[in-house]
Amino acid sequence: MMTAELKAVVVDDEQPAREEICFLLDHMDGVKVVGQADNGVTALTLIGDAAPHVAFLDIQMPGLTGFEVAQVIIEKRSPAQVVFVTAYDQYAIDAFEVNAVDYLLKPVEKARLELAVQRIRQRLNADPTGQAGIERLMRLVANRDRQRQQLAVKVNERFLLVQAEEVIFASVEGDTIHIATGQASGTSNYRTLDELQARLDPDVFWRVHRSHLVNINKIKEIVPWFSRNLILRMKDAKGTEIPVSRSQTKRLREYLKL
Repeated sequence: MMTAELKAVVVDDEQPAREEICFLLDHMDGVKVVGQADNGVTALTLIGDAAPHVAFLDIQMPGLTGFEVAQVIIEKRSPAQVVFVTAYDQYAIDAFEVNAVDYLLKPVEKARLELAVQRIRQRLNADPTGQAGIERLMRLVANRDRQRQQLAVKVNERFLLVQAEEVIFASVEGDTIHIATGQASGTSNYRTLDELQARLDPDVFWRVHRSHLVNINKIKEIVPWFSRNLILRMKDAKGTEIPVSRSQTKRLREYLKL
């Protein structure tokens, strides 16, 4: 039975999120945080050196994602259990409520984290290697990624199913989200751009402005604007022009080497 001290590592590229989880774990009986990392590459070294019972992994990180770190753990037959910690919407979290490994929603609540620790101890008793649980979750991840590739766009009174990569941009006006694709333009049933953005690949869809989300592969032209800001002319039929915020202008210039 798993009764000894539970050793944990916490991996997140955002320091406040990392420190919050560490704070909660440090105040739990029988749990000791033995290390922190701010990226996936450092995480693998840390896990190898510290030999933790559990690794709390953010999903979107520089270097390697949380999923890629988990895959290496599988390949190396590491006994570390994995708990993914991320900001996905509640619907996604419900899809991963399985007994294999856990999946926590940010901001992490104390009671939910305590339940995760309890489950970890149970899993270590039943599956000391942790391999069966991680492999099961990875299969669920792959299935969900395939499901996330389609979006429903409302055009007049019907819904058009489109592949995510067909979306050119999405903009919010009032309480309505408008989506432009190569086939048609319509509206979405998502309530906020944050919810829609969580459904899409963050490496492809950038929030260039608080009211606009763009597919960076669907930019036709970049137009310099006042005060070194930029305007994006998109590849939709109207050639819609979308402003870029100051912070995202810097990111875009670095990405495109402008």
